[in-house]
Amino acid sequence: MLTIITRVAGVLTVLGLLYGGSGATRCSKSSPTYNRAEWKAKYSRPLSVPFPPENQFTPERELLGRTLFFDPRLSSSKSISCATCHNPALSWGDGLPKAIGQARKALSRRTPTILNAAWADLLFWDGRAGSLEEQALAPLTSPEEMDRAPEMAAQRVAEIPGYRRMFASAYPGQPISGKTLGMAIATFERTIVSGAAPFDLWIAGREDAISESAKRGFDLFNTNAGCRKCHDGWTFTDNGFHDIGTGGQDTGRWSRLPLEAMRHAFKTPTLRNVSARGPYMHDGSERTLRDVIELYDRGGRVKRPSLAPEVHRLHLSAAAKTDLIEFLKTLTSDDRRLELPAAPDPEVSVKQER
Repeated sequence: MLTIITRVAGVLTVLGLLYGGSGATRCSKSSPTYNRAEWKAKYSRPLSVPFPPENQFTPERELLGRTLFFDPRLSSSKSISCATCHNPALSWGDGLPKAIGQARKALSRRTPTILNAAWADLLFWDGRAGSLEEQALAPLTSPEEMDRAPEMAAQRVAEIPGYRRMFASAYPGQPISGKTLGMAIATFERTIVSGAAPFDLWIAGREDAISESAKRGFDLFNTNAGCRKCHDGWTFTDNGFHDIGTGGQDTGRWSRLPLEAMRHAFKTPTLRNVSARGPYMHDGSERTLRDVIELYDRGGRVKRPSLAPEVHRLHLSAAAKTDLIEFLKTLTSDDRRLELPAAPDPEVSVKQER
């Protein structure tokens, strides 16, 4: 059984040893090498995964959350699980321009990845969830998605003896409820951490880990292309909200925070494993990474008062665009295959469907 010890802590510990032994030579202020060394330092990975005090990690909670995540019995139709939209084989998305919900109906936005969500403070494209515990329950409640009130879902799993035993081990003394269901799923989601990518090996000191084109792309990312203004830190996101001029009538964050700057603003996604996660943007409007670069190069598709000041014409050359794409590809890791859990059998007659 894979646990956080092997799937997360192991990766982070190895990287920590790499970073601990890699010192950059300090050059003069005018040297590009000096700037690159400074930039590299800002993308160093953390050595542990943050868990809230009220929902600390245990192997029992991770296994319970992982089992619930893949169990379609939580939905009203018994055909949709969390993993239906957040597929580990598709970088924890679904590979579609728009998510698909109940009755195969297309939803209004693309499925965001939950990769490295443990480091996010606001979740969903519009930031409507303030924690992973809250985020985990929102699709259950949505009539367009799993269409099942959390308490009803909790009652359903409570009728299965195997789940009762798992909850007793994971949250002893606590009832099986919507709250503990959300806590378990959130615990599993926090263990979904991207592994070591070629970029990580490069900033740890292996100069041959990425190409010269990718290195030039890294320089552009941090300078003329302006990408780092929003895609900062080891997860490559500021966890903020910006209108980048994709078009459409969706008001995004403004529906939750009615400030003019938030109109048409959407959460900055992580760039980790980005080359495996097309199509792109909240509406799936950009098919490839090259399409994304072209969108930014022309300063967005539409001009409006809420357009983020960071979005403007870049006038990048064809070679510069290729270098940026080569750099973005280095952020994708070859992650270990997830061990899928076996859902508990009913074992006894389940009560008539409510």
